[in-house]
Amino acid sequence: MSSGWQRIAVVSDIHGNLPALAAVIAEIDAASVDGVVNLGDIVSGPLWPAETAARLMTLGWPAIAGNHERQLLAGPAATMGPADAHAAARLGAAQRGWLAALPATRWLADDLFCCHGTPDDDHRYLLETVTPDLGRHGGVGLRAASPAEIGERLAAARAALAPATLLLCGHSHVPRAVQQGRWLLVNPGSVGLQAFDDDHPHEHRAELGSPHARWALVERAAGGLWCVQHRATPYDWEAAARQAEINGRGDWADALRTGRVGRLEREVVRG
Repeated sequence: MSSGWQRIAVVSDIHGNLPALAAVIAEIDAASVDGVVNLGDIVSGPLWPAETAARLMTLGWPAIAGNHERQLLAGPAATMGPADAHAAARLGAAQRGWLAALPATRWLADDLFCCHGTPDDDHRYLLETVTPDLGRHGGVGLRAASPAEIGERLAAARAALAPATLLLCGHSHVPRAVQQGRWLLVNPGSVGLQAFDDDHPHEHRAELGSPHARWALVERAAGGLWCVQHRATPYDWEAAARQAEINGRGDWADALRTGRVGRLEREVVRG
Protein backbone atom coordinates (compact mmCIF):
# COMPACT_ATOMS: atom_id res chain seq x y z
CA MET A 1 0.00 0.00 0.00
CA SER A 2 1.15 3.52 -0.76
CA SER A 3 2.70 5.51 2.08
CA GLY A 4 2.59 8.70 0.00
CA TRP A 5 -1.05 9.54 0.62
CA GLN A 6 -0.59 12.73 2.63
CA ARG A 7 -2.69 15.20 0.63
CA ILE A 8 -5.66 13.54 -1.04
CA ALA A 9 -8.43 14.72 -3.33
CA VAL A 10 -11.62 12.73 -2.76
CA VAL A 11 -14.40 12.58 -5.35
CA SER A 12 -17.61 10.60 -5.42
CA ASP A 13 -20.95 10.29 -7.20
CA ILE A 14 -19.87 11.82 -10.51
CA HIS A 15 -22.93 10.35 -12.25
CA GLY A 16 -21.68 10.99 -15.76
CA ASN A 17 -21.46 14.77 -15.31
CA LEU A 18 -18.50 15.46 -17.59
CA PRO A 19 -18.34 19.28 -17.28
CA ALA A 20 -18.51 19.04 -13.48
CA LEU A 21 -15.73 16.46 -13.52
CA ALA A 22 -13.58 18.62 -15.80
CA ALA A 23 -13.95 21.63 -13.49
CA VAL A 24 -13.04 19.54 -10.44
CA ILE A 25 -10.02 18.05 -12.24
CA ALA A 26 -8.78 21.58 -12.96
CA GLU A 27 -9.03 22.50 -9.29
CA ILE A 28 -7.38 19.27 -8.21
CA ASP A 29 -4.51 19.89 -10.63
CA ALA A 30 -3.94 23.26 -8.96
CA ALA A 31 -4.08 21.77 -5.45
CA SER A 32 -0.83 19.76 -5.65
CA VAL A 33 -2.27 16.55 -4.25
CA ASP A 34 -0.47 13.23 -3.85
CA GLY A 35 -3.38 11.36 -5.37
CA VAL A 36 -7.10 11.25 -6.09
CA VAL A 37 -9.57 8.57 -5.06
CA ASN A 38 -13.00 8.01 -6.64
CA LEU A 39 -15.68 6.50 -4.38
CA GLY A 40 -18.12 5.24 -6.99
CA ASP A 41 -21.45 5.95 -8.70
CA ILE A 42 -19.41 7.08 -11.65
CA VAL A 43 -21.55 7.03 -14.81
CA SER A 44 -25.20 6.35 -13.97
CA GLY A 45 -27.53 9.10 -15.16
CA PRO A 46 -28.85 10.92 -18.26
CA LEU A 47 -25.68 12.92 -18.97
CA TRP A 48 -22.38 11.67 -20.50
CA PRO A 49 -21.75 8.16 -19.14
CA ALA A 50 -19.41 6.84 -21.84
CA GLU A 51 -17.42 10.06 -22.11
CA THR A 52 -17.02 10.23 -18.33
CA ALA A 53 -15.81 6.64 -18.14
CA ALA A 54 -13.35 7.26 -20.96
CA ARG A 55 -11.91 10.34 -19.23
CA LEU A 56 -11.47 8.56 -15.92
CA MET A 57 -9.91 5.50 -17.52
CA THR A 58 -7.13 7.69 -18.92
CA LEU A 59 -6.52 9.27 -15.50
CA GLY A 60 -6.03 5.96 -13.69
CA TRP A 61 -7.27 7.18 -10.31
CA PRO A 62 -7.83 4.49 -7.67
CA ALA A 63 -11.58 3.87 -7.58
CA ILE A 64 -14.25 1.68 -6.08
CA ALA A 65 -17.66 0.65 -7.36
CA GLY A 66 -20.85 2.19 -6.02
CA ASN A 67 -24.31 0.69 -5.95
CA HIS A 68 -25.00 2.06 -9.43
CA GLU A 69 -22.02 0.24 -10.93
CA ARG A 70 -23.37 -2.97 -9.46
CA GLN A 71 -26.89 -2.25 -10.69
CA LEU A 72 -26.10 -1.22 -14.26
CA LEU A 73 -23.79 -4.19 -14.78
CA ALA A 74 -26.35 -6.66 -13.48
CA GLY A 75 -28.78 -6.26 -16.40
CA PRO A 76 -31.08 -6.74 -18.18
CA ALA A 77 -32.10 -3.16 -18.93
CA ALA A 78 -35.78 -3.87 -18.24
CA THR A 79 -34.98 -4.49 -14.57
CA MET A 80 -32.88 -1.34 -14.11
CA GLY A 81 -33.83 2.12 -12.96
CA PRO A 82 -33.88 4.70 -15.75
CA ALA A 83 -30.55 6.31 -14.84
CA ASP A 84 -28.75 2.96 -14.86
CA ALA A 85 -30.46 1.84 -18.08
CA HIS A 86 -29.45 5.05 -19.87
CA ALA A 87 -25.81 4.61 -18.90
CA ALA A 88 -25.69 0.86 -19.55
CA ALA A 89 -26.95 1.31 -23.11
CA ARG A 90 -24.13 3.73 -23.93
CA LEU A 91 -21.09 2.01 -22.45
CA GLY A 92 -18.65 0.09 -24.61
CA ALA A 93 -17.13 -3.26 -23.73
CA ALA A 94 -13.89 -1.74 -22.45
CA GLN A 95 -15.77 0.69 -20.24
CA ARG A 96 -17.99 -2.03 -18.84
CA GLY A 97 -14.92 -4.15 -18.17
CA TRP A 98 -13.27 -1.27 -16.32
CA LEU A 99 -16.33 -0.78 -14.12
CA ALA A 100 -16.69 -4.52 -13.49
CA ALA A 101 -13.10 -4.71 -12.23
CA LEU A 102 -13.59 -2.05 -9.56
CA PRO A 103 -13.58 -3.39 -5.98
CA ALA A 104 -16.42 -2.63 -3.57
CA THR A 105 -13.97 -1.29 -0.96
CA ARG A 106 -10.25 -0.61 -0.83
CA TRP A 107 -7.42 0.45 1.43
CA LEU A 108 -5.33 3.33 0.07
CA ALA A 109 -2.85 3.05 2.92
CA ASP A 110 -2.56 1.09 6.15
CA ASP A 111 -4.83 3.60 7.92
CA LEU A 112 -7.01 4.87 5.05
CA PHE A 113 -10.13 2.92 4.07
CA CYS A 114 -12.65 3.63 1.29
CA CYS A 115 -16.22 2.43 0.80
CA HIS A 116 -19.21 3.75 -1.10
CA GLY A 117 -22.02 3.44 1.45
CA THR A 118 -21.05 1.50 4.55
CA PRO A 119 -18.20 -1.04 4.61
CA ASP A 120 -20.62 -3.91 3.99
CA ASP A 121 -23.55 -2.26 2.16
CA ASP A 122 -23.14 0.01 -0.87
CA HIS A 123 -26.81 1.06 -0.71
CA ARG A 124 -26.89 2.31 2.89
CA TYR A 125 -25.90 5.77 4.03
CA LEU A 126 -23.16 5.85 6.66
CA LEU A 127 -23.45 9.42 7.90
CA GLU A 128 -27.15 10.12 7.27
CA THR A 129 -30.37 8.52 8.46
CA VAL A 130 -33.60 8.33 6.47
CA THR A 131 -36.72 9.24 8.45
CA PRO A 132 -40.41 8.79 7.55
CA ASP A 133 -41.27 12.47 7.89
CA LEU A 134 -40.92 13.92 4.40
CA GLY A 135 -43.05 17.04 4.11
CA ARG A 136 -43.87 17.36 7.81
CA HIS A 137 -42.71 20.72 9.14
CA GLY A 138 -40.53 21.15 6.07
CA GLY A 139 -38.68 17.89 6.66
CA VAL A 140 -36.87 16.23 3.79
CA GLY A 141 -36.78 12.78 5.36
CA LEU A 142 -33.02 12.84 5.86
CA ARG A 143 -30.92 13.91 8.83
CA ALA A 144 -27.39 13.53 10.15
CA ALA A 145 -26.86 10.11 11.71
CA SER A 146 -26.23 9.89 15.45
CA PRO A 147 -22.97 8.46 16.82
CA ALA A 148 -24.89 5.35 17.90
CA GLU A 149 -26.34 4.86 14.41
CA ILE A 150 -22.92 5.27 12.79
CA GLY A 151 -21.44 2.84 15.29
CA GLU A 152 -24.08 0.24 14.44
CA ARG A 153 -23.31 0.58 10.71
CA LEU A 154 -19.62 0.04 11.36
CA ALA A 155 -20.03 -2.74 13.92
CA ALA A 156 -19.68 -5.70 11.56
CA ALA A 157 -16.42 -4.32 10.15
CA ARG A 158 -15.02 -2.93 13.39
CA ALA A 159 -12.22 -5.47 13.78
CA ALA A 160 -11.14 -5.15 10.15
CA LEU A 161 -11.20 -1.35 10.39
CA ALA A 162 -9.11 -1.22 13.57
CA PRO A 163 -5.97 0.12 11.79
CA ALA A 164 -7.88 2.94 10.09
CA THR A 165 -7.83 6.58 11.13
CA LEU A 166 -9.62 7.92 8.02
CA LEU A 167 -12.72 6.36 6.47
CA LEU A 168 -13.95 7.80 3.17
CA CYS A 169 -17.52 7.20 1.98
CA GLY A 170 -20.03 8.57 -0.53
CA HIS A 171 -23.54 7.58 -1.67
CA SER A 172 -25.64 10.23 0.12
CA HIS A 173 -24.20 13.14 -1.94
CA VAL A 174 -24.06 15.16 1.31
CA PRO A 175 -20.65 16.61 2.25
CA ARG A 176 -19.91 15.76 5.86
CA ALA A 177 -17.03 15.09 8.27
CA VAL A 178 -17.66 13.23 11.54
CA GLN A 179 -15.21 12.20 14.24
CA GLN A 180 -16.18 8.76 15.56
CA GLY A 181 -13.70 7.72 18.22
CA ARG A 182 -10.30 7.40 16.52
CA TRP A 183 -11.87 7.45 13.06
CA LEU A 184 -12.52 10.53 10.98
CA LEU A 185 -15.35 9.75 8.57
CA VAL A 186 -15.52 11.96 5.47
CA ASN A 187 -18.09 12.14 2.70
CA PRO A 188 -16.94 14.53 -0.06
CA GLY A 189 -20.42 15.07 -1.46
CA SER A 190 -21.30 14.64 -5.12
CA VAL A 191 -19.35 15.92 -8.10
CA GLY A 192 -22.24 15.40 -10.47
CA LEU A 193 -25.70 15.61 -8.85
CA GLN A 194 -26.47 18.09 -6.08
CA ALA A 195 -30.02 16.99 -5.26
CA PHE A 196 -32.16 13.89 -5.69
CA ASP A 197 -35.28 12.16 -4.40
CA ASP A 198 -35.38 8.49 -3.41
CA ASP A 199 -37.78 6.04 -1.78
CA HIS A 200 -35.33 3.66 -0.07
CA PRO A 201 -36.14 2.80 2.71
CA HIS A 202 -38.56 5.75 2.97
CA GLU A 203 -39.22 8.61 0.59
CA HIS A 204 -36.65 11.34 1.15
CA ARG A 205 -34.63 14.06 -0.53
CA ALA A 206 -31.00 15.09 -0.46
CA GLU A 207 -30.48 18.76 -1.32
CA LEU A 208 -27.18 20.64 -1.19
CA GLY A 209 -28.76 24.02 -1.89
CA SER A 210 -26.44 25.07 -4.73
CA PRO A 211 -25.44 23.53 -8.07
CA HIS A 212 -21.68 23.54 -7.42
CA ALA A 213 -19.70 20.32 -7.90
CA ARG A 214 -18.59 18.99 -4.52
CA TRP A 215 -15.36 17.23 -3.56
CA ALA A 216 -12.98 17.17 -0.60
CA LEU A 217 -9.30 17.83 0.05
CA VAL A 218 -7.99 15.75 2.96
CA GLU A 219 -4.51 16.20 4.40
CA ARG A 220 -2.48 14.62 7.20
CA ALA A 221 -1.56 17.09 9.92
CA ALA A 222 0.71 17.00 12.95
CA GLY A 223 0.13 14.17 15.39
CA GLY A 224 -1.51 11.95 12.81
CA LEU A 225 -4.69 14.01 12.65
CA TRP A 226 -6.52 14.83 9.42
CA CYS A 227 -7.56 18.21 8.02
CA VAL A 228 -10.60 18.35 5.73
CA GLN A 229 -11.61 21.03 3.25
CA HIS A 230 -14.98 20.59 1.55
CA ARG A 231 -14.88 22.24 -1.87
CA ALA A 232 -17.75 23.65 -3.96
CA THR A 233 -16.58 24.14 -7.54
CA PRO A 234 -18.45 26.21 -10.14
CA TYR A 235 -18.94 24.71 -13.59
CA ASP A 236 -21.32 25.03 -16.54
CA TRP A 237 -24.31 23.45 -14.80
CA GLU A 238 -26.67 24.90 -17.40
CA ALA A 239 -25.01 22.69 -20.03
CA ALA A 240 -25.51 19.67 -17.76
CA ALA A 241 -29.14 20.60 -17.15
CA ARG A 242 -29.78 20.93 -20.89
CA GLN A 243 -28.24 17.49 -21.47
CA ALA A 244 -30.58 16.03 -18.85
CA GLU A 245 -33.56 17.65 -20.57
CA ILE A 246 -32.48 16.35 -23.99
CA ASN A 247 -32.55 12.87 -22.47
CA GLY A 248 -35.98 13.34 -20.91
CA ARG A 249 -34.94 13.93 -17.31
CA GLY A 250 -36.40 17.22 -16.19
CA ASP A 251 -35.99 16.14 -12.57
CA TRP A 252 -32.22 15.96 -13.03
CA ALA A 253 -32.28 19.31 -14.83
CA ASP A 254 -33.98 20.96 -11.86
CA ALA A 255 -31.47 19.47 -9.43
CA LEU A 256 -28.47 20.40 -11.59
CA ARG A 257 -29.60 24.02 -11.95
CA THR A 258 -30.50 24.66 -8.31
CA GLY A 259 -29.10 22.03 -5.97
CA ARG A 260 -32.68 21.38 -4.87
CA VAL A 261 -35.36 18.86 -5.80
CA GLY A 262 -37.96 20.26 -8.20
CA ARG A 263 -39.79 17.75 -10.33
CA LEU A 264 -39.67 14.21 -8.94
CA GLU A 265 -38.38 11.16 -10.77
CA ARG A 266 -41.78 9.48 -10.67
CA GLU A 267 -43.40 12.55 -12.25
CA VAL A 268 -40.91 12.64 -15.11
CA VAL A 269 -40.20 8.96 -15.77
CA ARG A 270 -43.50 7.35 -14.90
CA GLY A 271 -45.68 10.07 -16.10
